[in-house]
Amino acid sequence: MALTDIQVKTAAPREKPYKLADSGGMHLLINPNGSKYWRLKYRIAGKEKSLPLGVYPDVSLKEARAKAADAKRDIGQGVDPMAERKAQKLQLHAAHENTFEVLANAWFAMISPEWSPTHKERTQNLLKNHLFPWLGQRPINEITPPELLAVLHKVQDRGLLETAKRAKQTASQVFRYAIRVGKLTSDPSRDLTGALTTPKVTHFSAITEPQGVAALMHAIDAYTGSPAVKAALQLSALLFQRPGEIRQMRWDQIDWDAAEWRYLVTKTDKQHIVPLAGQALKILQELQPYTERSEFVFPSARGAARPMSENAVRVALRTMGYTNEEMTPHGFRAMARTVLDEQLGFPAEWIEHQLAHKVKDPLGNAYNRTKHLKQRKEMMQKWADYLDALRLQAQSPNVITANFGRAG
Repeated sequence: MALTDIQVKTAAPREKPYKLADSGGMHLLINPNGSKYWRLKYRIAGKEKSLPLGVYPDVSLKEARAKAADAKRDIGQGVDPMAERKAQKLQLHAAHENTFEVLANAWFAMISPEWSPTHKERTQNLLKNHLFPWLGQRPINEITPPELLAVLHKVQDRGLLETAKRAKQTASQVFRYAIRVGKLTSDPSRDLTGALTTPKVTHFSAITEPQGVAALMHAIDAYTGSPAVKAALQLSALLFQRPGEIRQMRWDQIDWDAAEWRYLVTKTDKQHIVPLAGQALKILQELQPYTERSEFVFPSARGAARPMSENAVRVALRTMGYTNEEMTPHGFRAMARTVLDEQLGFPAEWIEHQLAHKVKDPLGNAYNRTKHLKQRKEMMQKWADYLDALRLQAQSPNVITANFGRAG
């Protein structure tokens, strides 16, 4: 006699497992713990077998009968549904074992013991941030040259020219490993020679194109490290002072009322004034509860009596996916100098003063720390507004960046 929904729902557990029979060989197995499993008993090639049809109530009585009917059709055609399932699982497993991510991890495990810790971390970050999101779950033998190029262009379009080049090289090594282990017959990166923009070599690597600056500001905004390191990244961009001066910034050097940071420049032994835009003041105010017990705005993670490590910002940039050939802590200065001049049109003399470079007037007089201070305050605020606009543009590509250049 066929089961009813009520019988299935109200079937109570007993001391031992028992079955409630439906029609056509299907039954419900009730275990002592109350779990209920649909099964189909069938015979094929003279052997009796039991096919799982699902767990009640996830699979209803109606759904279990439909699955049983499908299985019976296969059996009638001489197909063993249990064997078919095993074959499908093997195919799925084989497909998973052939994905780019699985093979990349196998390649990395094989080759990385010979590498330095820095190279290991950099390669892991490159795979995780730039290749796995788009290629990770793809069967490696289905990845085509145009598909790989589209992924590399995503990296290049962020202004990460050197990273795009290294991503192509790393992908090629994974493909060649897959060829050696019999998962692939040819390397799709081989056909992409000359397809990427060649990065320009600079003394201090820096991003100077607005699109790349926008991506960098977005990446800093999304950084999830310590509050002090994130603030150091933000202020490196906003204030563009020498990395050593940034990390040794002290709370007693901040003039909150004047919105200025005043310090003695180590390189020139001269007093310097850095106007603080509203955004910079807000960052310092939000950081203060975290680090105000130290004299340093950015204390060392190993103790508040010392300033932040000189490598802290550099390591953060690497974690965000920027190589040493693309952006360095010192590169924030080149970035500001170039963009303030080429994009915002501020006078070179103002910019050089703000960089704390040695500047002489037409009469040969040396740098005056208060010279152009009013104009520099305006420049620093417009620079901060411009970076905000670029960051928003990177988050929402439809946002149009306003003109933050010098008025008049």
